[in-house]
Amino acid sequence: MNKTININLANTFFHIDEDAYLKLQRYLEAIKRSFTDSQGKSEIIADIEARIAELFSERVQHDRQVITTKEVDEIITIMGQPEDYLVDEEIFEDEPKSRKETHNKSTKQLYRDTDHKYIGGVCAGLSHYVNIDALWTRLLFILIALLSFGTGILIYILLWILVPEASTTAQKIAMTGEPVNISNIEKKIKEGFDEVSEKVKNVDYEKVGQSVKKNSKSFFDSILSVIMFLFKVVAKFIGIIVLILSATVLIGLFIGLFTAGTIDIWGHQPWREFIDVTVSAPVWLISLLGFFAIGVPFFFLFYLGLKILVTNLKSIGSFAKFSLMGVWLLSVIGLIVLGVRTATEYSFEATATESQLIPITSADTLEIKIVEADNLKNRYYRDSDFDIAMDGDTKLIYSEDMRFTIKPSQNNEIHLEIEKHSQGSNYKDAFERAENIQYTFKTENNTLILNNYLTTNYSNKFRDQEVDVTVFVPENMFVKLHHSTKHRISSSIKNNMNYYTNDMANHTWKMDEIGVLNCMDCPVATENKEDKDDESEDEDENDKDEDEIEKTKTEVNQQKETLPKKKN
Repeated sequence: MNKTININLANTFFHIDEDAYLKLQRYLEAIKRSFTDSQGKSEIIADIEARIAELFSERVQHDRQVITTKEVDEIITIMGQPEDYLVDEEIFEDEPKSRKETHNKSTKQLYRDTDHKYIGGVCAGLSHYVNIDALWTRLLFILIALLSFGTGILIYILLWILVPEASTTAQKIAMTGEPVNISNIEKKIKEGFDEVSEKVKNVDYEKVGQSVKKNSKSFFDSILSVIMFLFKVVAKFIGIIVLILSATVLIGLFIGLFTAGTIDIWGHQPWREFIDVTVSAPVWLISLLGFFAIGVPFFFLFYLGLKILVTNLKSIGSFAKFSLMGVWLLSVIGLIVLGVRTATEYSFEATATESQLIPITSADTLEIKIVEADNLKNRYYRDSDFDIAMDGDTKLIYSEDMRFTIKPSQNNEIHLEIEKHSQGSNYKDAFERAENIQYTFKTENNTLILNNYLTTNYSNKFRDQEVDVTVFVPENMFVKLHHSTKHRISSSIKNNMNYYTNDMANHTWKMDEIGVLNCMDCPVATENKEDKDDESEDEDENDKDEDEIEKTKTEVNQQKETLPKKKN
């Protein structure tokens, strides 16, 4: 059991055990002794402590984690021992002495360089990141702004907002890709003092240095650096698109989840009844599973966009990643189970049949009409496969899935056969739902009036209910189809005109002995009759011509016989 101590390091609070604290204390005191006579000692020590606090923060996973000697040893390895560096003024002479490197060069991080900025330091920071001169990045942004009608300005503003500023010495060193250790922190601060001093002495010194630096770059190296920069800019732009898209989807899913779960508190919503009557699962459960099944992948896309834009973004941790993956997998499995369960509700189909005589004699002309519902006008959905309607206080499922056909009667009786179809999880369930379909018709004089709709109780659920009506009429009976039947005639009706079903309305038909309807008032039939009359007249004229030719031949033969024969 170790004793723990609370420390404040660079205004950051840490828990550290006693052994690690003593080791860290000795390390910091040794560093302070090394910088006894150094210029800018307080700034150097402050930046070193800030860097150590930053490294500790990267290793602490939660607020209650205690820093041990292991973490302290790792920090000392990164920062280096004080005796490894020459911290006197000699290291800043023209020919610095060699020093022992304690670790490899660190990875560059993207920051805005506000020390060399014109506007926000974005171009200067990018120039450090891709290792090219800041002039090239500034020219590139100007070129993009001119060619893309302002898109370059938008990209610059987004980078200005998203890329952090290099405010501390450690961040400025990390921006250039150099190791953030004691030597480089001291050197950076010393350079700051020297830079101020030189600027006072000679204002043009920086311009000369920049000119020499630009001339030292080869042309091909600069071109290569520009190409690499363009690739990185494209990657950042893709990251912005991914970030915006995923954030939009996540916000929509979040709003949809709470809307589906709580909207009935504020008022009645018919779309929920539409789901309840078709899917065998609660709306809130479907919404929750759909939220996680769609939301988790887009959350990872959102995180990917952040990683593209922010290089030093912290990881969300393995526990969070695997937890989200588990929730997503359970949600997908749940949706699959609900989908299979709903599909089984439509797996069987059954038919219930009703038959009834029509009190109309075969000598009369049977007229067929289609009428709409008079008392079911207030329906939720007008153009869907079915509607939810109210008949007084009774909630009904309303559907216009109805067709009728005409067939020859075998017993010279006019009768009606109504076939009610429905689906279900098994045959018995489907048959019961089919029997519960309500469909009515009526007769007035010699007119058969059929409803264009069917209804069933809301508790029966929607299972693709439909009605097929067959009108059986005797041979030689006339049937007149009212114009209201235009969109309800079945394609199974046979007619001698080869009319499509919509064209059979507004005409009178006669049933023949083989079950084909013959049109009595179709314009094409009249034209055919006239054509046949013309053909018969032509045949009569041809017959007369042939008779006259035969008669002429007979008269010529008789005249030849009356002539005197020639003697030999």
